[in-house]
Amino acid sequence: MTGKTTRRTAPLKIWSVLLAGLALVGALGAWLTFGRDTAAPCNGLPEDGRVQKSVGADVHPGMSCAVLGQAIVKATAAEQGRHSQAQAQAVKDVFFSPGLGYTKNLRIDAALRVPLATVLADFADDTHELLAGLDSQYVVKGDPDDGPWETSGTYHLAVDNLVFRNVVHAVSQDPQAYAILRLAETRYAAQQLAAIPGDATEGALSLTPTKNARALGILDGVADTFARDQVWRTAVRDRLLREPTTQGSYQDDPAAYLTATWLQGLRNTPEAELANRLRTQGVDIARTWTQARNTDESTRQALLAEVDRSALSAYREAKS
Repeated sequence: MTGKTTRRTAPLKIWSVLLAGLALVGALGAWLTFGRDTAAPCNGLPEDGRVQKSVGADVHPGMSCAVLGQAIVKATAAEQGRHSQAQAQAVKDVFFSPGLGYTKNLRIDAALRVPLATVLADFADDTHELLAGLDSQYVVKGDPDDGPWETSGTYHLAVDNLVFRNVVHAVSQDPQAYAILRLAETRYAAQQLAAIPGDATEGALSLTPTKNARALGILDGVADTFARDQVWRTAVRDRLLREPTTQGSYQDDPAAYLTATWLQGLRNTPEAELANRLRTQGVDIARTWTQARNTDESTRQALLAEVDRSALSAYREAKS
């Protein structure tokens, strides 16, 4: 009787050992795949030596994530509209930190989302180019070891596209952070349109509005999963509509006019149509712009069709 019992239980013990081993391998695989750093407080930024050096002496292990966020914003904020090399490098060091960087399924500590969105908004010109992805300089200088570069008295930064999209998506989980990004891109897009000469034609006329639509389309795509939540959509809309605007004429201040006109249209949009209204923003602003410039109808329609294709293509790309 005893012999039979031993023969029956031996295979069970072997299977138990094998299953335990498989479970351990699976756990190790998940740890390697998804990254240990996302579980660290503040995404491990306070412990990162490069972040400590570039952001400042206030950064130290065990600090509050909210205080860390304030320190990052302070260390990177433009002075009189210009960024220093150290400020641009600090942003790059933060983005390439092991707790952000190439981490899969990145989740950013809630207290850091709005500060990081604020940083991206402060670097609106670089954020615009990184979203649109059409300037080759932002591709060739996107590696961690590529430093910032200077043009017109201010320093610029580039971040690898995968890292950049991961961070934008992760901060967008907070509707306030997403609204900050959206407003910054809206204002920058309006400024770019306002700078186009009145006699521009063909490519000189179409490049900027299609590029704007692409940047906005990427923002639509990276936030697509969050935009399905009504609470998230409402919070984004409320934050956008709290933004102060000046409703003057196009002739007085073209950029302010384009921004204010779009926000007014958003104010009049029913809640259920908000997501669609955001996805047509590139076309809406381009339409207002062409109308204010008295662009002829055939040119306007051809341009708006090109802008619409650009926005849709970017939206699909960011979702894939």
